[in-house]
Order: sequence, then C-alpha cells, then structure tokens
Amino acid sequence: MENYTDLRFGYRKQWTGIQDAPQTSFVSANFSLGDQYLWRNALSMPDKGDNPMSRNYTQNYTSSPAHHGLGVIAVLDDVGPLSRLDASITYAYHLQVNNSLNFSVGVAAGISRIGLDRSKLTFEDSTTDPAIQSTLVGQTKPDLGLGVWLYGANFFAGASVQQLLPQKLIFTVSPTAYSTGKEVPHLFLTTGYRFFVAEDIAMTPSVMVKQVSPTPISIDANLKIAFKDRLWLGGSYRKNDSFSAIAGVNINKTFNLTYSYDFTTSQLNTVSNGSHEIVLGIQLNNVYEVMSSMKMW
Repeated sequence: MENYTDLRFGYRKQWTGIQDAPQTSFVSANFSLGDQYLWRNALSMPDKGDNPMSRNYTQNYTSSPAHHGLGVIAVLDDVGPLSRLDASITYAYHLQVNNSLNFSVGVAAGISRIGLDRSKLTFEDSTTDPAIQSTLVGQTKPDLGLGVWLYGANFFAGASVQQLLPQKLIFTVSPTAYSTGKEVPHLFLTTGYRFFVAEDIAMTPSVMVKQVSPTPISIDANLKIAFKDRLWLGGSYRKNDSFSAIAGVNINKTFNLTYSYDFTTSQLNTVSNGSHEIVLGIQLNNVYEVMSSMKMW
C-alpha cells in the first residue's frame, strides 16, 4: 500500500516470570511492484517534509490505480517443548474501487516446521511411556493463508484466515494410537476509522475479532492517538485476558520503533509479570523523506 519497502523485525516475550513461556520472533518485508505510483494516492506521500498524518493531506487523498504487492514473512514461536517456524511468500492485488477506496485480495503460501524437544518433556516413566517412544522430533507441512482488505484515507476493514490447509500433527511413528493432533484455521475480522481532533492529532479506534475452534471467540478493542509524524500512543483491551499499553516513535525518515506491554487480567496474573513486545521498522526507498507512513493504523 505504500511507496517504499517496509521492513519489520519483532520480538515478543509472553507471560514473563513463567518458565518456558511463549516467545515469538518475526521478520517481514513488503513492497509494491513498479515505480509509477508517485502521486498523491495510497502509494504516495505528501511533499518532502510534510506531515502525512495531517487533516489537509487526507482530505486530498485519492485511491491508487490497480497494482501488485509482494512480501515475505518468517515467524518463529517457542512454547516449552514445542517450536514452530512459519515462512511464507505473500502476494496481493489492489483494485481501485472508486476515487477514494481500494480493495485488495492477498494470499500467503509457504511452509510450517513444527519441532518437539523431548528433553523438556517429563513423564512418570519415560522409558516405557508409549507417548515418548519413537517420537518424531520435527515435521514440515505446507501452509496457506488468504485475506481481503478494503481501505481509504481514514477507513479500513479486512478479513483473513491462517492455517487454511487441514494438517495432522502426529509426534509418534504409531499414528493410529496418537492421531488426534491437528491444525485448525484461524479466522480474523478487523475494522477501524481514523478521525481528527486537531490538525495534527488523529485518533483511530478499531476492533479485531479472532475465532479459533473450539476456543471462545476473542475480541480486541483498540485505540491509537497519533501526534504529527513523530509519536503515537495507544491501548487495547481483550475481554477476560489483558490490557495493553502501546507507544511508538518515528526516529527519522528510515527508522521507527514500537513497544507494547500487556497487563494480564486472567488468573495468570498471579504468576506472570505481563508480556513485552518490541518492533523495529525500516522504510527503504522512502523517496518522500517523511518520518512516518500515512497508514498509521
């Protein structure tokens, strides 16, 4: 959606204070194909040095012509004895709906590598327990995700599904005895709207709904407040789970940094000190030399 190459490096430490609690690391890169979209639209920026979050710029916003986008993403999860590496190539086609809206359809195709560290498993008798004998320590599966996205200067809405391909997860060479493990689709719905409370101050309330069977539906309510092209603050609430405080700073036209802290509200708060996440963004080929992307959602 932007007229530069967007690189992201992130790390999340969940439920600090709990041994072998989840940890997540990721790297991603996204860019548009072609260099002909350098005017004031979804792939462009204001004049050099202008604030892309200003009310004046969004009032003059026009949607971009149809175009293609590419990306790559790799995510590493470590949770106790289990580790998972997801690596995907992504593609999106952006269609111009009208003068102010674009609609994009995207696909992510790749592989998932699930590993099991037997040394972190404890049994009453590990020499005879059939669940630990002849264990498969790793398996690689194909992976597929799909998504749609509708967006303009101030509005966005989307739907996506991950782990679309049905896959068995079997960690023993005797699959008939232990074959109930499987991957299930993860469905996400999200929408939000940005409005201005002053020329250079914008607020963006949004909501995200996640459904993963058979667990209860998860709903996140979020709010971001952006100050010019330099700083933004925000918060999030997930029912029966956590509150989150978020802050981000655009260091210069190339680097930006975001940090979040989750306050756990479930019973885990008796043993957990919360969760930390940090993300470093790098904007390459930022020809308009502004400190932040117009799409500060």
